[in-house]
Amino acid sequence: MLFAHLGAEPRIHPDAVVAPTAVISGDVTIGAGCQILHGAVLTSEGSPIVLGENVLVMENALVRASSTHPVHVGAHTLVGPMASVAGADVGEEVFLATGTRIFNGAEIGDRSEVRINAVVHLRTILPAETVVPIRWVAVGDPLQLLSPDRHDEIWAAQKELDFPGYVFGLDRETPDLMVQLTERYGRSLARHAADRPLG
Repeated sequence: MLFAHLGAEPRIHPDAVVAPTAVISGDVTIGAGCQILHGAVLTSEGSPIVLGENVLVMENALVRASSTHPVHVGAHTLVGPMASVAGADVGEEVFLATGTRIFNGAEIGDRSEVRINAVVHLRTILPAETVVPIRWVAVGDPLQLLSPDRHDEIWAAQKELDFPGYVFGLDRETPDLMVQLTERYGRSLARHAADRPLG
């Protein structure tokens, strides 16, 4: 299904294939030879999403641009089943395996691999040809690659990146953080009420 959102309509190259159960919403550009499979969602929440040529977005993957963080996915990149890319810049010939999570402001260098269920945290820079092992967490700039059993080190690096401040503009110490976050984000998401289905 294709939707106009915030006055913008998807632009899909005639050589691209979008499954009938995929959702493409708003300012989304899909390049030649791309394949967007069943259940995938590409949604622009105010900034553009641009897929280069021959990008594969597999089943139930999510690609989301926020109002302040666009998404770019370089040519010949695979976004695996149930992967999530939010407000990030992904290079060319990148492999994002099943269940990977790429957060706002991250940059993934060309020919990198983010393996099954691995995480690239917000504002993290992966140099070209970096491999993030299965379930590991990539965090920061300079980059740290940490195994999932190293929670204290992950949290120390992650806290400095300030997820609520960077993504939602809210101070982590706000007493009613989740109240403000859900109300503010909910108002933004409510703009989908005005979406218009396209042919």
